[in-house]
Amino acid sequence: MKIIPIDNGHFKLDGGAMFGVVPKTLWSKMIPADENNLCSWTMRSLLLDYNDKVVLIDTGLGDKQDEKFFSHIYQHGEGTLKKSIERAGYELSDITDVILTHFHFDHVGGAVDKSEDGRLYPAFPNATYWTTERHYEWAFNPNARERASFLKENFVPLKEAGVLKFFPEENGYRWDDRITIRLSYGHTESMILPEIKINDKVTIIYAADLIPSAHHVGLPYIMGYDIRPLVTLSEKTEFLTAWADKGYYLFLEHDKETECITIKMDDRGRPGVDQRLTLQEVLAQ
Repeated sequence: MKIIPIDNGHFKLDGGAMFGVVPKTLWSKMIPADENNLCSWTMRSLLLDYNDKVVLIDTGLGDKQDEKFFSHIYQHGEGTLKKSIERAGYELSDITDVILTHFHFDHVGGAVDKSEDGRLYPAFPNATYWTTERHYEWAFNPNARERASFLKENFVPLKEAGVLKFFPEENGYRWDDRITIRLSYGHTESMILPEIKINDKVTIIYAADLIPSAHHVGLPYIMGYDIRPLVTLSEKTEFLTAWADKGYYLFLEHDKETECITIKMDDRGRPGVDQRLTLQEVLAQ
C-alpha cells in the first residue's frame, strides 16, 4: 500500500470556536491567535493506493466558492487539492473512490468542481464517492446550527450524477481488507473515521473532526462546532482509550505542525499525546 498526505492549504477559524469551553488562557499556550482571535489550521487529506483502488479521504475546501465566502475563512498556503495530487504522481482521473468523512465545507468542498458556465460536476471523473445515508439526509435537511457549513453545491451534484454511494450505518463495517468504517455522532451526525490497516504492526485512524489536532486530545478540548458535545466527550473517552491500548496512530486533518500522533493514558485514565510523528515516520515502523 502507498499512503500519501495531500496538502489542501490552510484556513483560519476562531480560536474560541475551535476549543469550546476551554479558556483562551489555556489554548493560546498551544496555538497562537492573530489580532482577530483567528488561528490557522491545515486541511490534510489522505491518498491510499492499494490493490486496484486509489482512495482519497476528504477533499478540503476546493476553489469554486465566491469571494465573499473566502473572505471569511482566509484561505492561505501554497497547497491545493489538484496540485498536491499531481505532485504525488496521480491525476484526478486516477482516483477510484473518495471517502467523505462528513459534508462540512472544509472536508467536501473539493469533491465538486464548477465549469466556466457555472455547471457543477464531480471533480474526480472516475470515482465513486462514499458517505452514509444518514449523514446525507442530515446535511440535505440541515439544522440551524450547521446550515452555514452544509453547502448543497458541495454534495448534491454527486447524488444527481449517480456517483454517490452509502456505507451501511454500522460501526465497524469492513469495507475491504484494509479499511474499516468507524462512525461518530458528536461533531455531526454519522461522521466517518476510517480505520486503515497498513500492515500487521501499523493501523492508522483518520481522525477527522473528532480529534482535529493534537491540541484536541485532552477530554475537555471539544470544538464549539460540535452538535452534541457530551456525546463527543463520551466518544473521545471510548475511542482514545481503545486506540492507546491498541497502539494505533492518529492521522490529523487540521494540525499544521503535526501529521500523526499516538495516545497514552495517564494514571487517572486521561488521554494525552505520546508521540508526534510524520506519516513517513509512522510507515517506517
